[in-house]
Amino acid sequence: MPITVHRTIITLALVLGAAPAAAQVPGIPVYNSGVPRGIGLYADVGFPNDDAGGGTGLALTGRGGFGPLGATAIISSYNPDGPAGGDLSVGATGNYRIFGGPLVPLSVSLQAGVGYAKPDAGLLPGGDVTQWRFPIGVGFALTIPNPALAIRPWLAPRIDILRQSAGGGSTTDTEFALSGGLELNTLGGLGVHAAYDLILGGGLKPGVLGLGAHYNFRVPGL
Repeated sequence: MPITVHRTIITLALVLGAAPAAAQVPGIPVYNSGVPRGIGLYADVGFPNDDAGGGTGLALTGRGGFGPLGATAIISSYNPDGPAGGDLSVGATGNYRIFGGPLVPLSVSLQAGVGYAKPDAGLLPGGDVTQWRFPIGVGFALTIPNPALAIRPWLAPRIDILRQSAGGGSTTDTEFALSGGLELNTLGGLGVHAAYDLILGGGLKPGVLGLGAHYNFRVPGL
């Protein structure tokens, strides 16, 4: 067997065995709690289980809602158990609300996203390993009004597509996944949130618990 082919097979096998089968960005749940109103800034810390690689994830996300349309952009750092340092990832989603509105407590939203990471190599081109993740799903959210605090539970099934390439070879895996969570929002825009993300296909069950805080800036007309 040629040396280059042999090296490609070994590299790809190592990647598939070591890479965590996480969500859109490693170490952070996929959030699909509906299209936001205005502009929001979210900070998260994630705790993957052993099947997802362990360790800790940190993320900063910007969200925007424009009528029925919404978009998010995320940057994260994931520190798996073992090696020091963090792997950077970036991602984005597009959301479309197909049911619900300001006076309707239940909302249903479609979501499609993309995540990009190069473990142990930063985000710039080059290096041996590249990961692309594509979450595609639907989210159901219910807003429970309260005089001082709005409670928003949500649930979002999806198809999770992971494409990994290393040393000239590549693989693509498609799994069913489910995420759900709870948001608590004050009238002033400050809030906290929690979510759990679980990939259900295959023998392993990668899961991620996410906790965070956020602030929503109300924009007139949105």
